[in-house]
Amino acid sequence: MRSVSEKRQRYLFIAAFIVPTLVFFCVFTIYPVIQALYYSFFDWSGMSDTKEFIGIDNFKEMWNDPIVLRAVGNDYFLVAGKIVGIMILATFFAVALTRFNFKLAGFFRSIFFIPNVISVVVIGVLWNFIYNPQIGFLNAFLSLFTEEKVTITWLGFTSHTIWMLLPPAIWAGIGFYMILLIAAIQNIPESYYEAAELEGAGQWTQFRSITVPLIWEQMKVSIINIMMTTLNGSFVIVWIMTEGGPDNSTQVMGSYLYQMAFRQYHFGFAASIGVLILVLSLVTTVVMQRLLRHEAVELS
Repeated sequence: MRSVSEKRQRYLFIAAFIVPTLVFFCVFTIYPVIQALYYSFFDWSGMSDTKEFIGIDNFKEMWNDPIVLRAVGNDYFLVAGKIVGIMILATFFAVALTRFNFKLAGFFRSIFFIPNVISVVVIGVLWNFIYNPQIGFLNAFLSLFTEEKVTITWLGFTSHTIWMLLPPAIWAGIGFYMILLIAAIQNIPESYYEAAELEGAGQWTQFRSITVPLIWEQMKVSIINIMMTTLNGSFVIVWIMTEGGPDNSTQVMGSYLYQMAFRQYHFGFAASIGVLILVLSLVTTVVMQRLLRHEAVELS
């Protein structure tokens, strides 16, 4: 009887932690997903109670919409650019601030982390000023090397504006992943590096043969997190800086969803875009995890 009572108390203790989390997850994640899937089968403005069931017509319209294809391409462009940019810079700073004796290492860690405590909206507004053709820092800096004032409209060209969104997106994410990698590097026993130095291994060999394999799990988590947050959260920086323009050249799935739902009141179509974001996020996560698992085997 005592063992049964102890088991019951144990299960109640576990349930006390799991159930509230599960309830929140169902209410704020599962239910909205089911609701979005439901609305995607209707022609609905979102402003009235009148809904017309149209089956998969929203998905057919989405398939034939060239802006959706462009938005998907832009999302994956930002994913690739952020993964490469953030991981290279975050790894570089993490190694530099741990493997080399910097007197001001703590100060630089704080400086690099500042963008992570600033609202994404503030970051978008700040970089809008940097790119401003008349009073922006970038044109002012370039004007130092020319006889005439530079007035390039950095966010006004359909060919390269999406590239201008990468610097703020990368800058905003370096600090968090740098701290994550610093914690991983600091857990590596110093004796490994000392043994490598006795064998004549240089800094690059130590980095490639010791640091990277031993922090690979943290790097993998960082890559997956960058991918997921970009596919699901690139809307804010895009909307603040360009609103998807010019000529829809910087549309991402999140910004196009917002535009269709709250600007054009095509809520059913917007819901179908939300379903697409969910599917692509799940598929990309699974594929990325398999690729990174393969890379981990290669490294080991």
